[in-house]
Amino acid sequence: MVWTDRALRDIEAIGDHIGRDSPAAESSWVARLCKAAEKAGVAPLGGRCVPELGHQDIREMFLRTYRIVYLVTAEQVVILTIFEGHRLFPPGADPH
Repeated sequence: MVWTDRALRDIEAIGDHIGRDSPAAESSWVARLCKAAEKAGVAPLGGRCVPELGHQDIREMFLRTYRIVYLVTAEQVVILTIFEGHRLFPPGADPH
């Protein structure tokens, strides 16, 4: 499994945001998000297709309100972005 620079920035920003309210919860949430993303590497077709994109190879899974979006290729799973589900899909995160 590979993380894009964008996904790494996303997870860092999420941790920073949570840490402002609860420093103790920051590392716990980041670890939970990373663990959820690892599941995509084990069962890549387990996530649903991202509805607003409509590509079979771009899928997502959820951890509470966070969307973990990833690309499935023949060689690997690429974590593209992680964001809060109430937000619009981030521009530039679709590799197509």
